[in-house]
Amino acid sequence: MTIYGYARVSARDQNLARQLSAFAEYGIPQKNIFADKKSGKNFLRTQYQHLLKHLKGGDLLVIASLDRLGRNYEQILNEWKQITREIGADILVLDMPLLDTRIRSGTLVGKFVADLVLQVLSFLAENERMNIRARQAEGTRLAKARGVRFGRPQRTYSAQFLAVMQAYRQKRISLCDALGQLRLKKSAFYKHLGRLREPR
Repeated sequence: MTIYGYARVSARDQNLARQLSAFAEYGIPQKNIFADKKSGKNFLRTQYQHLLKHLKGGDLLVIASLDRLGRNYEQILNEWKQITREIGADILVLDMPLLDTRIRSGTLVGKFVADLVLQVLSFLAENERMNIRARQAEGTRLAKARGVRFGRPQRTYSAQFLAVMQAYRQKRISLCDALGQLRLKKSAFYKHLGRLREPR
């Protein structure tokens, strides 16, 4: 049996130290630890995919907490089934000892408890993700109601710029004169001209 550790943080500036320390305490060799700095929204992560290629029946995969495996309810369950049933490896979640599939070797009750806890925790992880989205949407709605504008700030034009554009539109100056006064290339000139024609 080989013991592997899998660690994950969502962003490159976040630290893996806490998870790696937990693996060291458990006695997992450094060469058997795989770590990603990527969102948990799916399992298309380089190191995680490398890990799956190494895992064999009878091996043990250790993770510090369930959300380090992933954050999507359905996907966590699918990965859990792939590892424990298709590959035949075991999983241990360090901060939730009930989530230890090695218990199943002794009794069906142990397997039932591990699967039940996984279902509940996976649901909570997905529920939290949906709550975060709902809070973000509500925050955006309230900000818009207060007049906060999102996206690029609207470009403001000087009085001279507007005067040249107006003169060109009224055919009082040529395109060549307008380009010279504004020091613009033709493509940029037409881009700004189009913006000025858009309703505000």
